[in-house]
Amino acid sequence: MRIIWNSFHGRFSDSPRALWERLAGRPDIEHCWLADPAHRAAFPAEVTTVDIASPQAVALLETADLLVANTHTELEWRKSPRTTYVQTWHGTPLKRIHRDVLWAPEGRLDRLDRDVAKWDLLLSPNPVSTSRLVGAFRYGGEVLESGYPRNDLLSDPAAEAVGRQVRAGLGIPADATVVLYTPTWRDNEVFADGSPAVPLMLDVERFSEALGPDHVLLVRAHNMVTGRSEVARTPHVHDVSYFPDVRDLYCAADVLVTDYSSTMFDFAVTGRPIVHYAYDLEDFQSSIRGFYFDLLPEAPGPVVRTTDEVVDVIRDIDATVAAHADRYAAFRERYTCLEDGRAGERVLEQLGLLSSTPATTAC
Repeated sequence: MRIIWNSFHGRFSDSPRALWERLAGRPDIEHCWLADPAHRAAFPAEVTTVDIASPQAVALLETADLLVANTHTELEWRKSPRTTYVQTWHGTPLKRIHRDVLWAPEGRLDRLDRDVAKWDLLLSPNPVSTSRLVGAFRYGGEVLESGYPRNDLLSDPAAEAVGRQVRAGLGIPADATVVLYTPTWRDNEVFADGSPAVPLMLDVERFSEALGPDHVLLVRAHNMVTGRSEVARTPHVHDVSYFPDVRDLYCAADVLVTDYSSTMFDFAVTGRPIVHYAYDLEDFQSSIRGFYFDLLPEAPGPVVRTTDEVVDVIRDIDATVAAHADRYAAFRERYTCLEDGRAGERVLEQLGLLSSTPATTAC
């Protein structure tokens, strides 16, 4: 059996990685990852890769028994009748996606629709998201409400060791408070003529100065804009945009700061504090992308507009947690009800790659 893996157009990460980890080493399966040369160093030495932009990648796709991807596979390839294409997608949607967006470059959605037409199985992270995903993609195929395999680690005791390893690799003291900042992308920046630099709207120097050396900031640019934001270099700020997998960064983080990224739904599995730095909330909601629901009443943490406000809520994080405990609990019940550490098992069982059906957490 030949399985081709694709995560974020050529990275070793996300739900494809989590599923691969469960199957690696089986002698009856041949694995190959589509790899972006800029991220090739993140793949383990024993993993077979092919340049995602090469003719070899197309040839492999056309001979695959199974393709597992977490986003559109943006290559022109002919799908064989024997190929099963599993689309894990890559996040619970707060932001509108695909045909639901407010604006997209001319022709882009039509081109991506050719990929959607090849999907055989779409994963949904929770019942709330199923109708949103199906509607946005105009998808009429099979859907599995499984939770996200990438989040299985967050419910596993091994997460603690992974967090320690990440901290050690970055030189972060064990007793430091680690804040992970994960802003999403904005269509008007990504598709701007000439691919200009994308400003980092959190003042990291001010953040570091205000909170001192016992707080460490990890800045994770969205995969759509990796390398286009300049992160000020200070002893307590790390640019982790090229770190292989944000899942492992969750394990190392004590607090998440984001805006409208789906990282909020993943990080909620940990039960740790979430702060929303929503400096452009009205513009994003009304003219840039749009939302499926109003963030303000559902947000599991404070929604703030300035770097100083971010600093203030982190400085008094215990009070922040207490003030939002009820909303956080409701958010977790609504969006993480399937995140029980067994999503990967459910997916592999559905594909006939496991022999027994794991129990499903009720939502």
